[in-house]
Amino acid sequence: MKIESAAGTNNQVYTDAVSIRQAVFVKEQGISAKLEFDGLDDQVIHYVGYVNDQPVVTARIRLEDHTARIQRVATLKPFRHHGYANMLLQQVIAEMADGTFLELNAQVTAIGLYTQLGFQQTGEPFEEVGIKHVKMVKQV
Repeated sequence: MKIESAAGTNNQVYTDAVSIRQAVFVKEQGISAKLEFDGLDDQVIHYVGYVNDQPVVTARIRLEDHTARIQRVATLKPFRHHGYANMLLQQVIAEMADGTFLELNAQVTAIGLYTQLGFQQTGEPFEEVGIKHVKMVKQV
């Protein structure tokens, strides 16, 4: 898998990320497009993983001081359970400076993925956009 990243919204990586997020979050999970596309996309770094030049997995990273918020992790349905999200997130983590604090709100169905990557749950499940999530953290 080839992984590309780009900041902001005026690039092909962002366009490909949007297509994955639209398919997974809006169409498949029924999340409102207004909630999914929250106006922060121009302030983050977008990552997309490509298999045979097809965009299949994405995530965005919002950096604030020494904290990186991992958000909008999504894999197209036919490409799940092949390790693509794991590979993408390993790349994201590898690019973070030592001492960076990583945090994310994981859908409860994805806790296993993040646990494999060394994240720890910090609190009880909560509902966000109608889906149960848990906060997870990791120090690089």
